[in-house]
This record gives sequence, structure tokens and C-alpha cells, in this order.
Amino acid sequence: MKPLANPSLSPSRQAEGAQNRSLERGIEILRAFRPGSDLLGNGEISDRTGIARATVSRLTQTLVMSGMLDYDRDARAYRLGVAVLSLALAMRSSNPVLQIASPLMRAASEKYRANVGLATVDRSEMVYLESFRYNRRGVLRTVVSGQRVPIELTSLGRAYLAAAPEENRKEFIARLRAKSASRTGTVSSGLEKEINDAVAHVKEHGFCIASWQPEVIALASPVEITGYPIYVVNMSVTGKDTLEFVVNELRSPLLALRDKITDNVLMQLQEF
Repeated sequence: MKPLANPSLSPSRQAEGAQNRSLERGIEILRAFRPGSDLLGNGEISDRTGIARATVSRLTQTLVMSGMLDYDRDARAYRLGVAVLSLALAMRSSNPVLQIASPLMRAASEKYRANVGLATVDRSEMVYLESFRYNRRGVLRTVVSGQRVPIELTSLGRAYLAAAPEENRKEFIARLRAKSASRTGTVSSGLEKEINDAVAHVKEHGFCIASWQPEVIALASPVEITGYPIYVVNMSVTGKDTLEFVVNELRSPLLALRDKITDNVLMQLQEF
């Protein structure tokens, strides 16, 4: 699916950024690395990005020199360099919304015995910025910062679409239709209806519900703060409880958490 436009960028900013093709392609090369993709050769990177192999070869050398990639001579392939991790840490530690939200999320997770996450959009996926997983048996958490989930299937993604500009939402739906038709020859009208129903539910009640994994029910609500990207906070539980029971248990805590995050960020902004 073609990437969803980023509503935080104005058209003029997008056009300005698109003029530097080398930088744009270099970023696409870094994006080719995902969990499970430890080593990628120039050919694999070319296949994943659509960038000509000769161009990939030139840009990967530059990325190695800048510390963004490491080159494995034996495998004749590349892996992400330590500089990428350093950038991720800088992003996490300097994000004021995340710094304010994290302790509130942890407290909510412990109080309501629920999983609590915060995410934002990156192209056609939602990316977790933070996640607290509640489990009485102490099982290691399965969602970590940086993990991606689909927009169209998750409460996170659908809550984001409800808050995104209407043109972005329509563009995403159009691409979803094209993707579905190319794979099956038909359009998944059921999925589109679920998304539209979720968007309407957010506009009326402030949150939406999804259960795209077995025995997992999640509620999500957008966190909208002027000058920041659209964030989404969610709460979920794993088990055999009914949808109605989970919604009744988590609806108020979720909306209260959203409001606390928003109010605390605005309060901090007023102090500067």
C-alpha cells in the first residue's frame, strides 16, 4: 500500500523535502530494515525499496561512512548501525508527550490491570512509542517501543483515522480499496464499514473498539494537542470477557487517561 500522507506536514513542506532525492532514497534504504531483517544485501534493498541497485550501492556506502549502516564483509550485506539506536534514544528522551504520558500510563496499567499503549502514525502503520503490558504471571511483554501494527485492523489505527484530516482518511480508504482489489479482485466492504463505524464511534463517544487478535479487546482514543502529531492511547485486556464487559470496565479509565495526558502537556507548555 502506498504510504499514508503525514498530516503534520504541510504540502509546501512535503514538496520542499521531496526535492532532495538522495536524502529521500537514503531514508528509504534505512526503512527497508525491519525486525527479522538483520542483514540485507544491495539486491534485497533494491527489491524492497524499488531503488536501482547501482544507486543503492552508492548510497549504502555513504550510510556506512556516516555510521547508519555496518557492512558485513563475509555476508556481503548490511545491518543497521549503532547511530540509528542513538537517534531512537534521542527521540524517546526528548519527546515531551511521551515523558508526561509514560508514568500516567504505568499507573493506569497497574490500577486497572490492563495493557496500556501510546502510538502515532508512520505511513500506513501505527508505531508504539511506549507500552505497558499487565500480566499477573509476569510473562515478558510482547509489545515494545517501535513495534508496528496495521492502521486498518487496530483500535489505534482507527482512532487515528478519526482524528486525521478528512482528505487523509479518504486517501487511506482509497488505497485500502486498491490494495484489496489487487489481491482478491474485490473490495473488502466489511473492513471499510468497520473503519467508518469506528471513526463515527470516536466522534460520538471519544473512543473506538477493535478485536483483531484472538481473545484481545482494545479501546483507543486520539490525543490531539496543537503543534504535535496525532497520538493515540489505548487500553486492552486479554481473556474471555465479553466485549460489553470490557468496554464498561475500560471506557472511563481510557478517556480519563487521555484527558490527563492532554491537560498535563498543555500545562507544561504554558510554563514555557
